[in-house]
Amino acid sequence: MPPRSSMGIATTSYLTARRPADTYEFLEYAASLGAGGIQASLRSLEPAYGRKLRARAEQLGMYLEIMSGLGAGLEERAAAAREAGALCLRAACLSGRRYETFDSLDAWKTFVTESEASLERAARIAEKVRIPIAIENHKDWTAEELAAYMKRLSSEWFGVCLDTGNNLSLLDDAYDVVERLAPYAVSTHIKDMALAPAPNGFLLSEVAFGEGQLDLKRIAATIRRARPATRMTMETITRDPLSVPCLESKYWITMRHLPATGLARTLALAAAYGKPLPRVAGMDRGALLRYEEDNVKASLYYARTALGLTA
Repeated sequence: MPPRSSMGIATTSYLTARRPADTYEFLEYAASLGAGGIQASLRSLEPAYGRKLRARAEQLGMYLEIMSGLGAGLEERAAAAREAGALCLRAACLSGRRYETFDSLDAWKTFVTESEASLERAARIAEKVRIPIAIENHKDWTAEELAAYMKRLSSEWFGVCLDTGNNLSLLDDAYDVVERLAPYAVSTHIKDMALAPAPNGFLLSEVAFGEGQLDLKRIAATIRRARPATRMTMETITRDPLSVPCLESKYWITMRHLPATGLARTLALAAAYGKPLPRVAGMDRGALLRYEEDNVKASLYYARTALGLTA
């Protein structure tokens, strides 16, 4: 077994090939890689399953965070997560991307109203069950919007799952995102990112730690300073680059307020990388499984040796 890092792994690091389904099995798999914990959905809400998962995580010295939707059954999932010994419940308001999902400003405003009601309900559930709920900046809210909402809500049982790469797609500065959201971070998705120019905007890729354009040492230090107890969990998704069509009119329907400086900064970042972005199209399943795992292993090694995230 490799040396242990305190860095955990989100199951979403395996969206492309492995696609883990059982929480207990993924815990064992992450332990075999030397990870410090996991973020995953609960395979079962049965108390016996939760107790089994908790006992094994404690035996391994690993942490557990649970992924969940915000819809019906949230209280039951929160209670099951608490039974399993989870540190928090991670959720998101939008499953898609803001600039792809909404065709009108009215549709966005409806989403905002419905999301705020959903978040207020979730905050009440978190306080009742006594488990923190962490809302991810999931290519929906700008850092300014999410930080303002968290300040307004002001609940010790409610915070953010701070994703270090998603908001590049909204033309936010990566370090400003971390500075704004770190004070509310009860969970994280640590990722390194690389960008490349495209005719309609830019391409965006998660890459193995140390291979991209983000200063992960600066990011980790900022999070540690603001929230020393918050766990670092990687979300390194191995896939083809995502297209961010920021030079098309639809992109701006809900983001007319964004300053031109964000666009200029992000396009300059895309022009600066200078290397081809990784692609997986055409790989057979065996090669893809290996590549996916290699990216996670390389990121764990970097977390341990370069970021100081040792067990």
